[in-house]
Amino acid sequence: MISTTLLVAFGGALGAVLRYLSGIGVVRLLGHHDFPLAILTVNIVGSFLMGAFVVAAAQRGLTHFSPFVMTGLLGGFTTFSAFSLETVTLIERGAAVQAALYVALSVGLSVGALALGLIVARGALA
Repeated sequence: MISTTLLVAFGGALGAVLRYLSGIGVVRLLGHHDFPLAILTVNIVGSFLMGAFVVAAAQRGLTHFSPFVMTGLLGGFTTFSAFSLETVTLIERGAAVQAALYVALSVGLSVGALALGLIVARGALA
């Protein structure tokens, strides 16, 4: 258990560094924009890598790397990849309504919670 936790931690640290460097790379390549292109790029790349890893791990018997790769590396790179995987898994199980609800609730409630956090913190720290 401790070794798995350390693998997740190491993967998460590595993923966070890669997210940071990817963001810098996108800004250097495309310049600064009002639209969050760097985050969008990281979310898309991370989601693609999550999908590719899930298939490769299942077909090649590499699921023991999942804590490091999926939870750690890709989770640190972008939690959007896990969100995307859960959504597609629901769809593949024939639960399209649940998938739509999951997407709507995840996005709506997460954005709402962030806004509420801003309001509370601004009020508490004013």
